[in-house]
Amino acid sequence: MALSSENNKSGTPDQPPFLGVENSVSGRLWRSRLKPGNERLALAIAQTLDLPELLGRVLAGRGVTQDIATKFLDPSIRDQMPDPSSLQDMDKAAERLATAIKAGEKITIFGDYDVDGATSSALLARFLQSVGSNPDIYIPDRIFEGYGPNIEAIKEIRKNGTSLLVTVDCGTASHAVFGEMAGSGLDIIVLDHHQTDAELPPAHALVNPNRQDDLSGLGHLAAVGVTFLTIVALNRALRDAEYYSSTRPEPDLLQWLDLVALGTVCDSVPLTGLNRAFVAKGLIAMGHGRNVGLRTLRQVSRASGQPSTYHLGFLVGPRINAGGRIGRADLGATLLTIDDEFKAGEIAATLDRLNGERQEIERLTVEEALVEAERGMGKQGEHSVIVTSGNNWHPGVVGLVATRVKDRFSAPTIAIAFNDAGIGTGSGRSISGVDLGKAIREAVSEGILVKGGGHAMAAGLTIEKSRLGDLRTFLGERLAQNVEQSRASDHISIDGALTASAATPALVSMLSRAAPYGMGNAEPVFCFPAHKIAYADTVGAGHVKVNLQASDGKRLDAIAFRAADTPLGELLLSRPTMPIHVAGRLRLDHWQGRERVQLQIADAAIPGKA
Repeated sequence: MALSSENNKSGTPDQPPFLGVENSVSGRLWRSRLKPGNERLALAIAQTLDLPELLGRVLAGRGVTQDIATKFLDPSIRDQMPDPSSLQDMDKAAERLATAIKAGEKITIFGDYDVDGATSSALLARFLQSVGSNPDIYIPDRIFEGYGPNIEAIKEIRKNGTSLLVTVDCGTASHAVFGEMAGSGLDIIVLDHHQTDAELPPAHALVNPNRQDDLSGLGHLAAVGVTFLTIVALNRALRDAEYYSSTRPEPDLLQWLDLVALGTVCDSVPLTGLNRAFVAKGLIAMGHGRNVGLRTLRQVSRASGQPSTYHLGFLVGPRINAGGRIGRADLGATLLTIDDEFKAGEIAATLDRLNGERQEIERLTVEEALVEAERGMGKQGEHSVIVTSGNNWHPGVVGLVATRVKDRFSAPTIAIAFNDAGIGTGSGRSISGVDLGKAIREAVSEGILVKGGGHAMAAGLTIEKSRLGDLRTFLGERLAQNVEQSRASDHISIDGALTASAATPALVSMLSRAAPYGMGNAEPVFCFPAHKIAYADTVGAGHVKVNLQASDGKRLDAIAFRAADTPLGELLLSRPTMPIHVAGRLRLDHWQGRERVQLQIADAAIPGKA
């Protein structure tokens, strides 16, 4: 759920609650996304660009003005592309890589085990292969090696002849490991985007738009975006060195935008500016199906139709992540770099199976985590920060568990899996306006954590069991005020009201013109006022399937994911006799060659109940 950052929890005289809903079944205020006075802007956009008025409202509600509307609807890489040299250390990184390529040095790519790490590794590997290099890829095991470079792996990489190591989506916090390798003959380049302290680890070059001395203004990029800018800079360095010829042509970098789109969407960075262009053009590239592994994974994921951010974030991405969570960590990166159809099919099938196993492990762990969180409510009242843990939890699913608990209680959540030695591996997810990554780094400085770091919205950590209480106290004190402010502004933004008969494939297709949707460009949410629940039942893993009926008898299929044991699910399943207001997002569902519209329910409210 994308939430606004406005500061009041009630309607104002110039903007009353949408349909009068001040407190939905989920406890949210409903507010029109289109601010008061912007109706004229919406109409002007529609008339100037010859667009349907509803699309004009969607654009105006996202801060799009007449002068930028055309470029917003067709974002261009060329318009958004910065000079890669604006990134600190980029020129040093490109020159060192160019030297290694020309000299035939052995290069190893060390990547993280998530989708951003896998796509970054595959992107850099495919570029290097296209210019005559043959890099190795090393992805650490989440369970046995943990996040980021470890000294045993790096020593083995150096022993095998690597003279240039490039870390992607990791390395910014690897002070001790890189320090120990100093003088070994191994040069290290870091391509990362995680938040940093002022002190940086010793490396030949550290390219990270979030380092404190970087003035590029590109801190919203995922690691795969940083990696793409690196290959742009490297390609330029090779061109300047007259490396390309008729027998070694310059590669087309745009062919790999499908990888950039996948990593960008799955790392939940804002889809604005360059990121938006990456994803828009990357989805087009993905539709061409040139990447054998990605095409095969889309098939086993049943991601039918034109590629979308939904497919990447909810179907393809989780399967790549499944390898790093409960299987072989390198499966995702391997799949994205191979061109053999048979091998790609084998790996994709394995990832699909692992994803099913991951879902069951996650379901059982979430049940335990919710019980523990609810038990803590009795002592503490409303949670400001939730820290939940288990001795038998799988470390590979703690991030997913944290997300589920965070969504349930609207509180920053950390889930920790402890091993037999009392060492916990944890992952945290935050809510809008609460910088969890900063708090985790401060907990490391205070000596509460063994290590930790991350972003404002997500973080990872290692902790000794004896410090668990200290962590709860520290985070509660440090973040309580920010959590309270975030909850005060918690509301759902509505783009308009529709009836079941208006929810057509043509409408969904029209709305797709403002895509890609995601963080920073919220997918439209529509309210269906006073619709009856004609049918409701649980399906799958706690989903609630619904059939909505308008006053004219027209019906619309809908589903509320993982809602069965929530207030929303309870309301839907009770099939109230009176009509209710239902809000959600419209999607096209492809099944057996047929196309139909489905509403993915986000919230509901009883009319007239404040």
